[in-house]
Amino acid sequence: MKENIILTKTYKFALRIIKLYKYLVEEKKEYTLSKQILRSGTSVGANSEEGAGSISKKDFRAKFFIAYKEARETHYWIRLLRDSDFIEPNLAKSLLEDNDEILKILGAILKTVSPK
Repeated sequence: MKENIILTKTYKFALRIIKLYKYLVEEKKEYTLSKQILRSGTSVGANSEEGAGSISKKDFRAKFFIAYKEARETHYWIRLLRDSDFIEPNLAKSLLEDNDEILKILGAILKTVSPK
């Protein structure tokens, strides 16, 4: 089976987010923001998977639009964690680069499917 780049990237990103969550909880004793980024950061891949298995164009677009919105939210949480000194700038930069790449791919996917 041919590799699906968005599914691969969002899965790897979700693994990074899970490791970040564990770090925030175990090392930084941060429980609120960590849950927010865990939820949104893993939701990107989950919704992409659902979209890939859609039964209609409408369903496909809806799932990938949700994935896009979750990636936007994740972008916010990463910046907030960086700017509040919970994570190092280099880690934030790497996560933001991965997230931005995912956003670009999701945006391109959404452009290929008409809203009707």
